[in-house]
Amino acid sequence: MKKFVAIAGNIGVGKSTLVKMLCDQMGWDPFYEPVTENPYLEDFYRNMSEWAFHSQVFFLTHRLRSHFQLAQHPNSVVQDRSVYEDAEIFARNLYQQGNIQERDYWTYRDLYETAVQFLPPPDLVIYLRASVPTLLARIELRGRDYERRIAPEYLQNLNDLYESWIENFTLCPVLAVPADDLDYVAHPGHLRLIVAKVDDKLTGKEEVVFEADEVARAAED
Repeated sequence: MKKFVAIAGNIGVGKSTLVKMLCDQMGWDPFYEPVTENPYLEDFYRNMSEWAFHSQVFFLTHRLRSHFQLAQHPNSVVQDRSVYEDAEIFARNLYQQGNIQERDYWTYRDLYETAVQFLPPPDLVIYLRASVPTLLARIELRGRDYERRIAPEYLQNLNDLYESWIENFTLCPVLAVPADDLDYVAHPGHLRLIVAKVDDKLTGKEEVVFEADEVARAAED
């Protein structure tokens, strides 16, 4: 039976890497957010408060379309970042920073909440949870110049929004992965442990957690 899994998490946490590794391990199809030319992006970076709403509506439209297409995909698929994060994390953060005005934000929320009602939810959301020091270290490691300018405070704001969102997310089961402790690139055992926990969740096991001792053992495999 085909499955639709979405991987969620902050900038630099390792979503794309885990998408590829899970798909290689499980024989599923990866889906990375396509690089789409946002016609508002240049204006947005020049004047965020003027163009944030337009830019977010554009991104939301593309993520809604992608989610719908993935739900119809004939094979099991793992998605790099979900439509929910677009609204619950990034648009909300722009609103809290004052870059989206109150009226525009609630118009955006109405659009998002109405559209999501018509989308089938994933079978599972994998939430990669990491502290700001871990995020900064991984951002530095992958060496994207534009990401090196990201402030720790900005990442912490996003982390706070992620925690609030995931705590109240009820559309499908969630597997929270302690990404500070699990390095699935360096340790094949950590990847196997994640695969086992994903399988537990997808087969209906209610309580699935990463115990400290099994994480330590997996690092030695």
